[in-house]
Amino acid sequence: MVQCQEQLVLGAYREPSQCWDRDYDPCILPLLDSMEPCYILFRLDTQNQQGYEWLFISWSPDQCPVRLKMVYAATRATLKKEFGGSHIKDELFGTTQEDVCFQGYLRHLSSCSSPAPLTSAEQELHQIKATEEERRRVAAPSGRGKGKTEISVESKHSTLQGLAFPLQEEAKRALEQLKQRRINYIQLRLDTERETIELVHTNPTDIRELPARIPADAPRYHFFLYKHSHQGQSVEAVVFIYSMPGYSCSIKERMLYSSCKNRLLEEVERDYHIEITKKMEIDSGEGLTEENLYEEVHPKPQALKQAFTKPKGPSGKRGNKRLIKGAGENGEES
Repeated sequence: MVQCQEQLVLGAYREPSQCWDRDYDPCILPLLDSMEPCYILFRLDTQNQQGYEWLFISWSPDQCPVRLKMVYAATRATLKKEFGGSHIKDELFGTTQEDVCFQGYLRHLSSCSSPAPLTSAEQELHQIKATEEERRRVAAPSGRGKGKTEISVESKHSTLQGLAFPLQEEAKRALEQLKQRRINYIQLRLDTERETIELVHTNPTDIRELPARIPADAPRYHFFLYKHSHQGQSVEAVVFIYSMPGYSCSIKERMLYSSCKNRLLEEVERDYHIEITKKMEIDSGEGLTEENLYEEVHPKPQALKQAFTKPKGPSGKRGNKRLIKGAGENGEES
């Protein structure tokens, strides 16, 4: 179908001689003009309730004038409606012969049947779902999965329940030393492959050195023994810091660290009898100054806002009220 005097007219047609795939290139390619767009309706061998199914090809070469492209684009929906959309099985658009030749049509069919490409975030979510299904499959026969909360990206709850990754032996010894006040700092990380909580280091840390302990490219758990003076007395407070450096970490890491945090704190307080005075979540160590940490551990009491009191009226008699009206219908004052 080509345009002639603002009408779509039949430009050429071919009779079928063989099966559709063998007739495709001999019928289609000679009709393609490198300077003029056209529509091609190619009959397939398959049928539906309406009869034979057709392939609708839109040919718009790059070299043709822009005006012609716009005119053909505006008539495309009309042509499909007049021909009957139920007869059209597939549509193909091309600007070069490689796009609309038989091999091009096969590539089109392959791309339509393949799943849509995933973003990096969607790929990570897909990996988490696959890991979840594998855990359920392995744990189901032995019953070892009872009582263990699985991470799910399709959970209907607003927050994920806690995961229970076991503490590595070095991490357990470090917590015992913190309980005995033999060390003042612990940094932990999650091993997502082995599903354990591992010790990073227990280097002695002063309050001025604390911001430098926060990694800028990886999430971590921190336990810091904050020794300071409050109201004239020496005080020791264990501060838990959960550092997550924004969106530079993967979705899987953010979900796992967030889910394991509460179970870790429960275990530390229950099994090691370490009282956590303050729990903090940060994205960098810039705000971990001595002044800010002190205010977090000892927040200032909020001053009570005084309720609004209605002011008293003037003392004594205020006199009679006056009501001034405009003139009546007859011009008389009322």
